[in-house]
Amino acid sequence: MTQDAAQPIGSTLAAGAVAELRGHAPFDRMTKDHLAWMVARLSLVYFAPDSTVLAPPGGRDDHLFIIRSGGVVGFDPDQRDDDSPRWRLAVGDCFPLGALLGRRAVTSRYRAAGDLFCYRLPAEDFHALMAASPPFRDFATQRLSTLLAESRRSLRRVSLEDGGQPLDRMLRDVVSPSTVICRAGDRLRDVLESMRSARSDSILVVRDDQSADGIFTLRDLRDRVVLAGRTAEVPVGEVMTAAPVSLDSSAYAFEAAAVMAEHGFRHVVVTVDGHAVGIVADTDLFSSTQVGVAAVASAIRNAPDVARLSRCAEQVRALGRQLGGQGMPAEQLTRLVATLNDHITVRVLQIESAAASLSGARYCWLAFGSEGRQEQTFATDQDNGLVFEPAGGEPTEPLRARMLAFARRVNDSLAGCGFPLCKGGVMAGNDKWCLTAEEWRDAFSAWLSAPDAQALLNAAIFFDLRPLAGDMALGTQLREWLAQSAQGRTVFLRLLAETAIGRSPPLGILKDFVVADHEGREDTLDLKTNGAAIFVDAARVMALAQGVPLSGTAERIREAAVRRNLPAADVDGWLDAFHFLQQTRLDHQLRRIEAGQPPDNFVAPDALNALDRRILREALRQARRIQERLRLDYRL
Repeated sequence: MTQDAAQPIGSTLAAGAVAELRGHAPFDRMTKDHLAWMVARLSLVYFAPDSTVLAPPGGRDDHLFIIRSGGVVGFDPDQRDDDSPRWRLAVGDCFPLGALLGRRAVTSRYRAAGDLFCYRLPAEDFHALMAASPPFRDFATQRLSTLLAESRRSLRRVSLEDGGQPLDRMLRDVVSPSTVICRAGDRLRDVLESMRSARSDSILVVRDDQSADGIFTLRDLRDRVVLAGRTAEVPVGEVMTAAPVSLDSSAYAFEAAAVMAEHGFRHVVVTVDGHAVGIVADTDLFSSTQVGVAAVASAIRNAPDVARLSRCAEQVRALGRQLGGQGMPAEQLTRLVATLNDHITVRVLQIESAAASLSGARYCWLAFGSEGRQEQTFATDQDNGLVFEPAGGEPTEPLRARMLAFARRVNDSLAGCGFPLCKGGVMAGNDKWCLTAEEWRDAFSAWLSAPDAQALLNAAIFFDLRPLAGDMALGTQLREWLAQSAQGRTVFLRLLAETAIGRSPPLGILKDFVVADHEGREDTLDLKTNGAAIFVDAARVMALAQGVPLSGTAERIREAAVRRNLPAADVDGWLDAFHFLQQTRLDHQLRRIEAGQPPDNFVAPDALNALDRRILREALRQARRIQERLRLDYRL
């Protein structure tokens, strides 16, 4: 049987085809009737090993192929037959979705890897199924997003079974419909009576137009009334927390959790069209047996010493595992963990500055690398620096000596909190990275002008700069200057792009993945070096080329894409892939921590479930695609 002799699916094989397809997305979510309709229109086709299935310029077969057994490898049009394939498709994969959706010829060569059997659906039936079946349509148009949604649904089910409260709910489903409200002029005694009657520990203060004016809580009663010696006769507006942070009811619970972590709040106002409709507290997001974001943030801010901060760092790790299990997407999860880690760093700086002689000195603590990008996982060390400015007429070196002594105490204290010292010495306590603003600009200028191997290595660390604490203007001005200075440096950017495409996603030809031994871990993938770092490197090049003064990978890609008008589908695929790789790294590291093992990035594909292995394969394909974008941009 060949492509020219395709056989229709008879009634005998139909039941088996349904069972086979039910094991793969999106067929597992299609209705019984839609799946039966599709199967009735399938034919079965065979391709001999190494035969061409589709190829440009005439590769418009007008069929959807679904791999039943065997595999398919893909090549760019200008690749030779003996070149390494760009990607691989396995059982359950569909192709060529892009060509069918665009009603165009394929742009890649598809070749059978071994004996290949495919189900084949005519294009007109493909488009009819797109119109009739939402799960099929979503998969075809947003393949990776659909797979990720299914993975998060699985996590959500596990969370519910464990008694957790999923954070992928919208706030409209979290906020209480019976929130107590009052006006700023109401007497506090009456407000407290309303709270007691409603058995509520908070009340929403609204204006005449129903916008939020403030929040009053039992904590405010303690701090602003009882301990401040006020009476219950004062207007509540004098003792409330004014100008509360608000989120629309369409926002997700994980967004509220992130806001609470960033600002240290325990309550967020929920609005509909600008009208305040209720309050969400941290206790609404977390069960009483779990640690809440606000509680951890509060413990960090009030920690009296480094020993207490070290215990807080352990709570941050536990919270990260909890939130990941409740369905918090990787972008928000890594940012929330980074925010809490920032709080730890800021508190260490406060503790150590009190013992240092820094009165009147201008300085800003700088975060580099994953900390600068706010993409820290649980296997990370310190990457930081310090920028300072002497006051008028003050000599630089005596001030540098004081700054270095202070920075070294901070580095040691952070190590005590579980953030290892950088083996490469990229720390503020190193005199090479404790510099004045002018010295930092000179260093950056030298790397941009003479981009040798060391300069490119430095760029991968120091160009992910984020001011963290101190005189923030010093750090912000330095970052903006760097973004402007890097734009237009053609030679530097081309070499940086060459470095970015030098990492190879570990995709196999005859197998899904190319595994290796990593530090004694057999048959694993390094999902940092050969996974997430590919997107990090590509985003850095894109952002510097466009003068984008941002450091996070996702925000760099989004902003650079807007400035260059890149296709939204490409950008969404890159971001979904990057966030899945980050999520997989976090889950793996936390499992090792729970088992008493040091966290790393070496993930065994066989340890993943079938769905996550499929998503991982697609995520690594997206890594190749973003590298192809760089190849096109710089003609590499």
